Amino acid sequence: MRGLTVPRLPQAAHTGLPWRIHALTGDFAVEDVWSFRTPGAGPDDFPVMLAALRAAAGPDRLSPPVRFLFAVRWKLGALLGWDERAAGVGRRVGSLRDRLPDDLRAAPRGPDSDGMPLEPVYELDTEAARELANKTVHAVMHLGWVRGASGAYELRMAVLVKPNGRFGRLYMAAIAPFRHLLVYPAMTRQWERAWRDRDRQDTP
Repeated sequence: MRGLTVPRLPQAAHTGLPWRIHALTGDFAVEDVWSFRTPGAGPDDFPVMLAALRAAAGPDRLSPPVRFLFAVRWKLGALLGWDERAAGVGRRVGSLRDRLPDDLRAAPRGPDSDGMPLEPVYELDTEAARELANKTVHAVMHLGWVRGASGAYELRMAVLVKPNGRFGRLYMAAIAPFRHLLVYPAMTRQWERAWRDRDRQDTP
């Protein structure tokens, strides 16, 4: 049962698939790969899943312990200047959109989201990418629609990171236990529930 297992996957579960993101992130490292069950999903349901996430997911709807962690992180960022605009995408680092080939540049970016600090890069029928940058890292969240070993389709999330020097590497190491033990399990429950409850949401 999913409740007794951790849906963390090896890096090859991301790197072994022909995603378009690979051509854009050769200087990034794959930090995490996570899976989310979507029972009954078909090959064309990636946009349905994205709509369900936009309607029913987000940091403000996670469990209280995880919301507390995010609040502490943003408070530290404000106090220490980690999240200043000068450290963001298009300032400290260039956006991945600057690396897009013509066909991806013409594809939809995906909507901006007030609830997440991630900026859209592109959104296709089976994959999407968003990015953020601050004084610690330049990070990419890649979502992909995959046919799993059981034959059912599922959502996979890969987090790709380019740390900002030694400080960025120490930061990623320090937050790893919190990501794996608290944040991602809470996201798994929330995202899988969003899929199950999608017909109850006023999704596009």
